[in-house]
Amino acid sequence: MLLEIFMVFFKIGMFTIGGGYAMLPIIQKEIVESKGWMSDQEFLDAISLTNSLPGPLAPNAATFVGYSIKKVPGALAAVLGAVSPSILIILFIAMIFKNAMQYSIVESIFNGIRPAVVALILYSVIKLGKSAKIKEEKKWILALAAFIAVSILNIHPILVIVTAALIGIFFKKTKQQGREGENE
Repeated sequence: MLLEIFMVFFKIGMFTIGGGYAMLPIIQKEIVESKGWMSDQEFLDAISLTNSLPGPLAPNAATFVGYSIKKVPGALAAVLGAVSPSILIILFIAMIFKNAMQYSIVESIFNGIRPAVVALILYSVIKLGKSAKIKEEKKWILALAAFIAVSILNIHPILVIVTAALIGIFFKKTKQQGREGENE
């Protein structure tokens, strides 16, 4: 099982260019759809949690998923699998091309890859948005407010996450108080 976890994350790391957010649709496809190691909701919760932690998303997500499957050995296998391809590719490029970006072919490759990475990130946002199953209008307003706070008002994402968490607690308490009032 540990080798399988390593290989799944190695494959994810090998074919994902553009960082953690570009990895999300591939991780979701492998972990949720292909392997069935997590449900869509569990995956969304995992990404929500790991996205709020310091450090890169991909190793954080790999750690969480690996741990949920096989505890500490699973976490180690997943992280090693996720980061090994990047390390190997960087070592290879460093050995072969001292100044890789000076070669027009390398620059052309990256010019072609960048739009694909943007598309993967957009796909990830749409897929995660669908699996979030936001049905209440106030949650959509909260999502829109968080987007505006980060993208337009340049409020730090950590402050937005903490504020959203506090609002979530407030919503829950308000809902509970409403139920208690109905029961009386």
